[in-house]
Amino acid sequence: MMETSNNIVHYGGCHCGQVRFKVLAPSIVVVFDCNCTICTKKQNRHFIVPSVNFTLLEGKDQLSTYTFGTHQAKHQFCKTCGVQSFYFPRSNPDGIGIMPHCVDQGTIEDIIIKTFNGQQWEDSMAQFPEIKNFSDLS
Repeated sequence: MMETSNNIVHYGGCHCGQVRFKVLAPSIVVVFDCNCTICTKKQNRHFIVPSVNFTLLEGKDQLSTYTFGTHQAKHQFCKTCGVQSFYFPRSNPDGIGIMPHCVDQGTIEDIIIKTFNGQQWEDSMAQFPEIKNFSDLS
């Protein structure tokens, strides 16, 4: 895990507890609320961290992966309870998207929500050039 002064350790996982993770991230997270087809159906609101700041603690064998469209995003979910607590986003192939509602209570102080128009993905990426910075270690 890459530590910076404003990051703290968060723990989380799926509903049934088969999948558990730890992630190094700020206590105030910037969450993207996307309206693409899968994010709308799953209510996939997430914050992005560098992949080196994420550790899967338990449940690798309990995960299943779903992809569609460009197959760049890897949507991971628990085979037992069906909850997606993290995924590998198309926008940040070097990052992990964490669902704040899957982080154990007590470490996230606040959530800043940004609306991302995933139905016009390329245009939205141009509108939010800072999204790439969420997985940058520099």
